[in-house]
Amino acid sequence: NKINALGSITPGITNFFMQNKATSGLIKKVLGFAPNRSMPKLQKRTLTKEVKRYAQKLNEGTIGSVYLFVDEFSNFNDTAVGVKTLMLLNKLGYKVKTVKHDERGRTFLSKGLLRTAKKLAIKNIQKFAPIISEETPLVGIEPSTILSFRDEYPDLAGNELKETAEKLAKNALMFDEWFMREVEKGNIDKDVFTKEAASIKLHGHCQQKAVASTKQTIAMLNLPENYNVEEIPSGCCGMAGSFGYEKEHYELSIKVGELVLFPAVRKAPKETIIAAPGTSCRHQIKDGTDRDAKHPIEIMYDALK
Repeated sequence: NKINALGSITPGITNFFMQNKATSGLIKKVLGFAPNRSMPKLQKRTLTKEVKRYAQKLNEGTIGSVYLFVDEFSNFNDTAVGVKTLMLLNKLGYKVKTVKHDERGRTFLSKGLLRTAKKLAIKNIQKFAPIISEETPLVGIEPSTILSFRDEYPDLAGNELKETAEKLAKNALMFDEWFMREVEKGNIDKDVFTKEAASIKLHGHCQQKAVASTKQTIAMLNLPENYNVEEIPSGCCGMAGSFGYEKEHYELSIKVGELVLFPAVRKAPKETIIAAPGTSCRHQIKDGTDRDAKHPIEIMYDALK
C-alpha cells in the first residue's frame, strides 16, 4: 500500500519503470516477484480523488445512503471499477459517502504480523462503528477487504471491542449482498437494466466462498432479464493474495489455475463475459489466459439502460 501511494504521485513514470523490460526485471527481483508475472499498473487518478471529483453528484441520491469502503486495490490499481461503482450507485438513486480510513490489515495478517494487523483492525472498527448501521451499511468492492470486517476483525478486536466489531460486521457487505438486499426491499428493479442477452462465466473469490457465498453475485448478475450466469466450478484461482506474485510460488500458482479455471475460460466463446470480483483473480486470468475478466459491478453498470 505504501509503495502504491508513493508511486501514485507520478503514476506514468512508475508504470514505465514497472512495465519496461530493462527495469521491471530489477524491480521484480528486489520485490521478490516472479519474472514471468505481470505487475499491476497504477491508474492516473486514485479513487479517493475521483470521489472528490464527483462529490456533488454522489450526494444526489434519494432512496438511501451507503458508505463505500475504498480499499487499496480499488484506490490505486482498479480505479475504473471504483468509478463504475460510484456511478452505478448514483444511477440507482443512492447517496455515496466515504471516510478516510486505514488499510484493512489482512496483508500483514497473512504474513504473520499479528500486532500490526490488530492495530489496523482496531482503528477501522473505531472509525466505522459509530456511523455504520442497517440504514447506512458499509459496502465493499473487493471481497477480501470488506470480508475482513466479518472474518478477522471480531477476533482481532479484543474483549473490549469484540461486541462492537460483531455489530459492525453485520452491516459490512459485499456489493452484491447489498444490491440483492435492496432488490428484496423493492428499491432496485430489473427494468432499469437492459433486455439484451449476455452469457457470463463467474469465478468466485476464495474468501467469498469461505466466509459468505457466491449466491448473491449470481442472483445480481441474473437480474437483467436475458442474462445467463454460469459459475465456473473452480477452487482457488492460484493467486491466494500475494502468493502467486512471489517467485518461489509462481509455478504452483499457474498449475492451480490450470486445474479448472484456465481451461474453462479458454473454452468460453469470445462473446462470453468472464466475471471475477477479486482483483488478484482477474490478474491471474489475464496472465494465464490473456482474457480480460470484469468485476460484477462493471457488468451491472454496463447493463444499465
